[in-house]
Amino acid sequence: MLRRLTIRDFVIVDRLELEFGAGFGALTGETGAGKSILLDALGLALGSRADSGVVRVGQAKADIVAEFGLPSGGGLADWLDEQELPPDDDAVILRRVVDANGRGKAWINGVPVTLAQLRTAGDWLADIHGQHAHHALLRADAQRQLLDTHAGAAPLGAAVATCWREWQRISELRRNAELDSAASARERELLTWQLKELKDLAFNAEEWVELNAEHGRLAHAAGLMEGADETLEALGEGDYAVSVVLGRLDARLDEMSAIDASLNEVRDLLASAAIQADEALHALRRYRERLDLDPQRLGEIERRITAVMDVARKYRVAPEALPELEASWCLRLTELEASADPARLEAAEAAARVAYDEAASRLSAARAPAAVKLSAEITEAMQSLAMEGGRFEVSLAPCEPTLHGAESVEFLVAANQGQSLRGLAKVASGGELSRIGLAIQVMTSRDSATPTLIFDEVDVGIGGRVAEIVGKLLHRLGRDRQVLCVTHLPQVAACADWQWQIAKAERGGETLSAVTALDAGQRVEEIARMLGGVSITETTRRHAAEMLGQA
Repeated sequence: MLRRLTIRDFVIVDRLELEFGAGFGALTGETGAGKSILLDALGLALGSRADSGVVRVGQAKADIVAEFGLPSGGGLADWLDEQELPPDDDAVILRRVVDANGRGKAWINGVPVTLAQLRTAGDWLADIHGQHAHHALLRADAQRQLLDTHAGAAPLGAAVATCWREWQRISELRRNAELDSAASARERELLTWQLKELKDLAFNAEEWVELNAEHGRLAHAAGLMEGADETLEALGEGDYAVSVVLGRLDARLDEMSAIDASLNEVRDLLASAAIQADEALHALRRYRERLDLDPQRLGEIERRITAVMDVARKYRVAPEALPELEASWCLRLTELEASADPARLEAAEAAARVAYDEAASRLSAARAPAAVKLSAEITEAMQSLAMEGGRFEVSLAPCEPTLHGAESVEFLVAANQGQSLRGLAKVASGGELSRIGLAIQVMTSRDSATPTLIFDEVDVGIGGRVAEIVGKLLHRLGRDRQVLCVTHLPQVAACADWQWQIAKAERGGETLSAVTALDAGQRVEEIARMLGGVSITETTRRHAAEMLGQA
């Protein structure tokens, strides 16, 4: 679960250090006080996108650190091991920094990571349901994704998409072959000739490096020989050659150090210099023996370099890129040769279709029971959300093969007894849509393995008895995992195990957000404020205390 959240210079928050408890926690306060800002900050730590607007005015950067307990089950622990991001004392620490220019950095357990890695870790740790999540459920793609996630069929869906793309690629090749066989033949002929030229050249990048190195040596052989002779003379020939002089000095200092031991260090240094000069002399003699003027070999190398350069210029690439060009032409020629064989293409297309059908069948088999289960769960939840007699059904209608399988997914709803099922987008009122969306979010979250669930004003559009039922649903959800909910409804807040109040305050001429953990008495006052608005009476306080007592 989420243990700690530290926020620095984020929107209207200067410094906050929050410690979270288990169970169901409610975040309440006046509109605009910064309740959703806390969740936005947490979302950044979990990998959501950011821009420079999240940095508090006048500050250089926003800094958010979220500490979670390592979930049981081993999935995240295994992933952290694969990424070489070991947990810190069974904790997972996510950090995100965004500077005033919009650039950001991320860390997991103190190790720099990419945003994609941060998002992957965040998916294991927390699930945020936004206040407009039920509107997203109106989209067909969102409905399909929710069902596949609920069914654990996301990998099957990815496999279907891969098979679909391969099937369509081969189908496109077959159609193109039928429409433009003459042009393909001309291209095949040209590629065959070009590839023969490159194969005859028999060039590789390693050879190019060796050719240039040898050419440099041979082209400058005279200068190298002259320099080697000059250095050999200075090192080893004549009475004043370096090696000879160092040898005499070494012998002299050896005699002197026998008299005065303080000269030992100087003697060792000079002896070392004499040894190195002698080794350099022998190495240079061996090098000089190998050096030779070889105009014939130089001519061969220059002809080879010219041949390679001519081909590279002809095809407008660098010499080093010729092997890559040859590989790309080979691949293209293979495709064209395949397209020149209609029977082969038809067989490949048929095999790709079979692979797609098999993958789509596995996806359908996973979706069907999940659709029945989800339909029953949402229908049951609707009965307690003042929609008695309402029904919910996940419809799986066979359709032409698509990227997403062989059936369309649609959420159908009958909001009241006796009504026929219609698409979720056609439900009568926003209030009904809010309640159905909330039921879907709560039911699907209940089956999720994510240890922390966050609801940001998902109870908008409901009230009264339904609000109390929603509060109890979230409280039950909080028995098995950590649940955080931003809410304006006193009925929901009263059901929480703990409650924080978020308020704006003026400090130093600046409006900042502050968070207060409420004790029992303060919760009564906050619930009373949520019930009574500006004027809070003793009757309102008694009502608030009664709501908390009943919850």
